[in-house]
Formats: sequence, C-alpha cells, structure tokens
Amino acid sequence: MSGPMRVLTALGRSAERIDRRTPAHRDRAVDGLRALALLAVPTGHWLLGGFTLDADGGLHNASPLSAFGALAPASWVLQMLGIFFLVGGYASALSFNRREGSTGAWLKGRIVRLGRPVLGVTAVWALAAPLLYAAGVPEATLRTGATLVIQPLWFVGVYVVITALTPYCVRAAHRLGGWAAAPLLGSVAVVDFLRYGPLSGSVPSWLSLLNILPGWLFAYQLGVSWGERRIGRRGAWLLLAGGTLLFAALLVFFHYPASMVGVPGEARTNSHPPSLLVLALASAQSGAAILLRDRLAALLARPSVWAPVVVINLCAMTILCWHQTAMLAAAVPGSFLGGPAGLAGLTTAPDSLGWIAARVAWMPVFAALLVVIARYARRFEEPPRSVRGGRAVRRTVAGLLAAGFAVFALGLA
Repeated sequence: MSGPMRVLTALGRSAERIDRRTPAHRDRAVDGLRALALLAVPTGHWLLGGFTLDADGGLHNASPLSAFGALAPASWVLQMLGIFFLVGGYASALSFNRREGSTGAWLKGRIVRLGRPVLGVTAVWALAAPLLYAAGVPEATLRTGATLVIQPLWFVGVYVVITALTPYCVRAAHRLGGWAAAPLLGSVAVVDFLRYGPLSGSVPSWLSLLNILPGWLFAYQLGVSWGERRIGRRGAWLLLAGGTLLFAALLVFFHYPASMVGVPGEARTNSHPPSLLVLALASAQSGAAILLRDRLAALLARPSVWAPVVVINLCAMTILCWHQTAMLAAAVPGSFLGGPAGLAGLTTAPDSLGWIAARVAWMPVFAALLVVIARYARRFEEPPRSVRGGRAVRRTVAGLLAAGFAVFALGLA
C-alpha cells in the first residue's frame, strides 16, 4: 500500500472511531453550525485583513475593502457571529436545564472554559513581545500584532456577559417564545435612529455603546428560544424572510455601509458596536440555520464529514484566540525577507486584484501554521493538572501578564 493510501486509511479509521464514540443524543447539526461559524472567523480575518510596510520595515494594518468596495458582500457570508450566538444560546439552554448544581456553579464552569485560553494567548504574547523586540522586530510591528491578537477577544467578554443572562433568556423564551428577541431588535433600531437620523447632530457618540448588549444578545436569545422548542419552521421562515427584507431595506433606502466589518477611513461601521444591519443578517442566518438543521444532521451522519467537525469544536477557543498569531507567524518573517517591496499578498498593500489572488494562496500557509500552533496551545483549553496551590500561582502570574499585554495592545503604554 502506498504512502497516501495508508494515510487515507488511517484517517478513515479515525473518523469511524470518532463516529462510534459520539453519544446518540449529540446534536450534530448544532455542532456543525458552530464549526462553520468558527471557521468563518479566521477565513474572514485572513482574507480581509492585510498589511503595509513603513520605511523602517514595520507592519501596519490595512484592508482590501478600502480599495475594493465590491468585496463587501463577502463579509455577508464571512460574518457569521449571528450563527455563533444562535448555537451558543441553543447549547446554553440545554446545558442550563441539565445542570445538577447551582446556577452560579454552572456559570463559573462556563466562564473558566472561556477564560483559560484567553489568559493563555495573552500571557504568551506578553512574554514573546519583549523577546521579539530584542530580536529586532520593530515596535510598530509589535503594536500591530498585539492589536490583531486582542481584536477577536472582545467577543469572549461579550459572550461571558450574555451567558450570565441565560436564566433570564430561558424565562423570556417560556413567556414569549421566539418573540422574546423582538424587544432587543427594537432597542437597536431606536439607538440607530438616534445616531443616524435627523437628531444625529445632537446625539453623544457614546450612545452607540447601548447597542452592544442587545445587538449581540439578539441571536443568543433566538438560540435559547430554539433550544426551548419555541421556534419551529414557521418561525424560522419568518426570521429568514423578515431578516432578508430588513437587510435589503437598510442597504437600499437607509444607506447603511455594505460591509459587515469595519473599513479603514469610513465614518460608520456595522459591527463595533452592532448596527441594525447586523441583527437583520443574524435573523436571516438564524432562520436559514433552523430550516436546514435536518439536512445538515443527515450530512453529518457520515463519519468522514463528522470527524472534522468534532476536531474543530474541540479546538474552538484555540482557533479563536490563535488564528491571528498564525497569520503573524508568516507576516513578521515576511517583513524581513521581502525587503522594502514586500511579499505579494502578505506584506504588500492590499490594493490590487493580484493581492487578492496572492492572499488566497497564502491562506493554506496560515492554516498550516495554526495547526502547528494549536498542537501546543490546545492545552489551554484543558483543565489544569497541577496541585491547587501551584494552580493559584500560575493563574495570578498569567493574569498579570495578560493585563500587561492588554495595556500594551490598547495603546495605553
């Protein structure tokens, strides 16, 4: 048997083993949706995030969306946080109802699972940054890298707050069903009207921050209602049709920015904090996900398709926390090897079609680097094995390092 055939045979046996070990009650469709949303995060950041080189060889963030507005529809597909919050709410509702201890103990367990990988990546970067600087990496590159690493981590903080609201979301789902998310949509609509409507000139800029919680809680509440069996196919069709119509109306008649991610130089952004357009997209995505659930479950009954989903879900926080590091692991050496002209698609300005083609060619390299990093970073998702005293010391040191790195990344030092 040839080498490739042996590899394929081994992979097939591993897939069969994973399939046999999967409990019968496992909701494969929900896991598949989570994996899809997870993969969209690095894909979007790697495709829509570029660099430029300054005269000293330092890396600075840039985006092809600044030069190619026609790429904005790609962000409609790659912005899948609505799906992520949907399945998060679904899974949290089931987990909350199955809990054996107190609500506080349940919440603590979920927060620890989210927080440990965040402490890991920020602590490692806090240690690595001085070493990289001593090795000759420009400060501009380090600040760019720190910004990229910490950028996706806002999601974890928001998710923790929303998870803490799960008991209230469950009660709302019991009382109002799928309509429990409607007040959240209305709240965001009111804030958007104030900041973009006739009164925008007299509205303080901080008002937009009021959209953060209801904006991201919207899809989570839909997920909780789905998990409580309060959204069926009729509700899913309403979400899909209503979300699609609202999305189109906001773009055509109210002139919302077409991109779902921030574009350098643009005055308005849809995602930070979320605008009504984000909720419209989340509604359409959620409706489609609920309608496709059975078909997706049938597809994932195949061991060869199910096994990668299991692996992705087991490495969920590792992918979220370390995918920007994987891109930087290529870009930082590239800033030295490419010279002043840079390496096409890696350290050259993202302002041409050639850059897009070159960046697509770089993405398998980023993925391979992420796999290598995950082999070691995955341990941050596992419970610590040290004795209690040693664990407390490690936690304290990691917390101090993480705080120091956050101060640096946010430009406070």
